[in-house]
Amino acid sequence: MLEGPVPEKTEPGSEAPCAGSCHAQRVLQTLNAYRRSGTLTDVVLRAGGRDFPCHRAALSAGSAYFCSLFAAGRPERGLAVVPVAPEAPAAALAVVLDYVYGAGVQLRAEDEAAAVLALAERLGVAGLREACARFLEGRLRAANSLALRRVAAAFSLAPLAERCGRVLRQAFAEVARHADFLELAPDELAALLADPALGVAREEAVFEAAMRWVRHDAPARRGQLRRLLEHVRLPLLAPAYFLQKVEADELLQACGECRPLLLEARACFILGREAGALRTRPRRFMDLAEVIVVIGGCDRKGLLKLPFADAYHPESQRWTPLPSLPGYTRSEFAACALRNDIYVSGGHINSRDVWMFSSHLHTWIKVASLHKGRWRHKMAVVQGQLFAVGGFDGLRRLRSVERYDPFSNTWAAAAPLPEAVSSAAVVPCAGRLYVIGGARQDGVSTDKVQCFDPRKDQWSLRSPAPFSQRCLEAVSIEDTIYVMGGLMSKIFTYKPGTDVWGEVAVLPSPVESCGVTVCDGKVHILGGRDEHGESTDGVFTLDPSSGLVEAQLSLQRCTSSHGCVTIIQSLSR
Repeated sequence: MLEGPVPEKTEPGSEAPCAGSCHAQRVLQTLNAYRRSGTLTDVVLRAGGRDFPCHRAALSAGSAYFCSLFAAGRPERGLAVVPVAPEAPAAALAVVLDYVYGAGVQLRAEDEAAAVLALAERLGVAGLREACARFLEGRLRAANSLALRRVAAAFSLAPLAERCGRVLRQAFAEVARHADFLELAPDELAALLADPALGVAREEAVFEAAMRWVRHDAPARRGQLRRLLEHVRLPLLAPAYFLQKVEADELLQACGECRPLLLEARACFILGREAGALRTRPRRFMDLAEVIVVIGGCDRKGLLKLPFADAYHPESQRWTPLPSLPGYTRSEFAACALRNDIYVSGGHINSRDVWMFSSHLHTWIKVASLHKGRWRHKMAVVQGQLFAVGGFDGLRRLRSVERYDPFSNTWAAAAPLPEAVSSAAVVPCAGRLYVIGGARQDGVSTDKVQCFDPRKDQWSLRSPAPFSQRCLEAVSIEDTIYVMGGLMSKIFTYKPGTDVWGEVAVLPSPVESCGVTVCDGKVHILGGRDEHGESTDGVFTLDPSSGLVEAQLSLQRCTSSHGCVTIIQSLSR
């Protein structure tokens, strides 16, 4: 009879909390020593050409597979040899047995851990999975992130998969230099390139990674070019790089399917962000980012004109002061962005002044004056040209429309509105300009929708809005226009392609003369006057995909009748 160790004596009434666990550990250590010396073993496991004498009872206690196998078998004379999975390396089985016998887990490399995981899954060894996952998480680097992501997917290791994804995004440029990147499946690469959180400082790194993958096996992969290039934000490339490296690339020149993407990028370089949508939006961790610029406006009571101009970065929730607009004592002026510069006009009766904030020079510059002084009008950009529409001159509402050419710095008359309006919503969509609602000549609000085709210099009327209102604001995302303000409790949608109106959401509190802009694919509604006529500091976002309206961090001050646009700005400025 084998004698076990004698437990230490304890005083009467004293506690020995580790006595049971310590005893169990000593028993396992003894069994493991017996296994290594072949003492009292009654089965042999074979893997990778190597035999491992073991104890059936110990294996059955630690492995669901062996418990089932031995429970169904018959006693045999001598040692029975049980082959383990033919593909299992001997080293992996050695690690599994050490774990079953309580000797812990000793792993040295990622491939060994993957083999142990596979064998532990096959043999039903509970607990070893977590030990291997922790080891792999500790070894995770950019160089092996793709390989470990495959392991995580194969064994449903969600925490490891999440960490691999984070490393892939954060160190994309380094990951793309390794051989594993070239073996990605097209679906995997497309999903990676589409990630808005890809950690690149420049979009050139994304383009070069995609082309490196294609060129690794160009005959087989050239058919994926269009699909991959859709996820490269070509308008964010440096224009000189685009000309020398993209348009001149032989693979892309031979790919007719890619031509629309190249033309879109070229149009963005000429016309600005008006020509594109998602592909003009910086990725989350670039040095460049979309920022919302709030300019001037009225204070809480509407008596004082605010001198401030500030840029807000929604991701960091950080405000950055900008130079104040010269001659800031104005309100109900028009503001819009053209090729990443901000234009402001009007602000008091018969004002003809137009100012441009150069995002490159970080200063305000006075440009050519309007032919007609106007107030409570709007400006919008279509086909690279800026239009000043309608308004009020102190006596009457205006039908006149002016077109600004930034290359010649000149204003010219465009076809006048069918109906004069002020305080209307003016918004570009699908190459046309839409003027929605506003105040008519008699002071009554209208439901008219006036549509301008800049190619024909011609106006037409579309289906009327489901409201008659003024002090409205509107923005467009792809093929849909979103209209709000005017103290309306709802946000309305209009689809020019089908000439159909709808409702998308309800606002927590109605406002008018608010600031509205699109940033990061969402509609941002900032400030405005409430039903009591007081300015607010509330900010809400509308997610067009879900129709969900959410409250955001408040403005720095209560503001209404202000300018509100989105531009791209360097975060290191």
